[in-house]
Amino acid sequence: MIPAGFSRRILLAVTGLTPQIVTETLFALAVDGAEKFIPTEIHIITTQEGANRIRLSLLDNVSGQFHALCKEYNLPPIVFPLSHIHVIPDATGLPLDDIRTPQDNLRAADYISHLVRDFCRDEQAALHVSIAGGRKSMGFFVGYALSLFGRSQDALSHVLVNDPFESLPDFYFPPKLGRVLHARNGAPVHTDDARIMLAEIPFVRLRGGVPASLQTGNVSFAETVSGVQSGLNFVSLEVDVAGHAICCSGKWLKLSPSLFAFYLWLVKRCHDGLPDGGGIGWREADQADFLAVYAEVVGRMSPHWEAASKSLQNGFENGEFFEQKVSKINSILRKSMPLDAHMYLIVPFGKKPFQIYGLRLLSEQISGI
Repeated sequence: MIPAGFSRRILLAVTGLTPQIVTETLFALAVDGAEKFIPTEIHIITTQEGANRIRLSLLDNVSGQFHALCKEYNLPPIVFPLSHIHVIPDATGLPLDDIRTPQDNLRAADYISHLVRDFCRDEQAALHVSIAGGRKSMGFFVGYALSLFGRSQDALSHVLVNDPFESLPDFYFPPKLGRVLHARNGAPVHTDDARIMLAEIPFVRLRGGVPASLQTGNVSFAETVSGVQSGLNFVSLEVDVAGHAICCSGKWLKLSPSLFAFYLWLVKRCHDGLPDGGGIGWREADQADFLAVYAEVVGRMSPHWEAASKSLQNGFENGEFFEQKVSKINSILRKSMPLDAHMYLIVPFGKKPFQIYGLRLLSEQISGI
């Protein structure tokens, strides 16, 4: 269903000292938009000073510009009482005057994320979030919260107004009958020249990755982000011996027989719970152990195995064999998985010249052995 088709349609905006963004956004959505979205209710997140300005500039029974806009353009009833002005509280629970400290910032993040989460719990509602006003951190938090909890019917936008009407104290929306206002420098400007544009902002919907326990209850913004991050960082390694391939977090990578055998050797050691992720160095390594794994990959009758057996008949004489294999495997992982390779790389433990090489994986993250 398109957002305009939902029975409950919420406009949520963050504002600071420019209440004009509320009427400008409402005008862009309900009057000027090609696909109109007429809210059934409006909610504002702001500070104490912002709340005072909204109360006097927008909601005054005589001169309130919200009422003027609805009347002039004959909009259907929109619920916007004083109780829908949500003021961020300070540490004592009193209305916050401004966001000035890191502690204020954390409280704003929690307050905003709780409100967005609560709105998104109503499956009969479509939520439109505006980030046009308020502190930059407030806009970030409300946008991030929508990314965490938003559904397909929800939207994010920023309202744009051309000069000199942007933040002009007397301009709230373009009236049907244009009139002359005065810019900040005193120059006369005509409202017929005003242009209000709504820039819809695409956002990544992470709701599917948010555990159900974090979509309800009184969980902080930081805890929610951490929970989602844990889900995104799901690590698993599956090995396909016959295909000489490894599957890292769902992505299959094929390796040459010799590289696959070396990686499989370390994976087996890691899976067996040996220290340092199965780590081993060339000095203590037994070439027979590696050759046994290589035979499992290609067979003892393979020319590849025979060549390796011959070259290692005196053991690992220096670190060159290890270093080459590690470098090539890690290069393939980094090129194939630029964002997630770090969990699957072969990493050094200890200091040179006694370094050993192992994996960061846990035994339970490995399958196919």
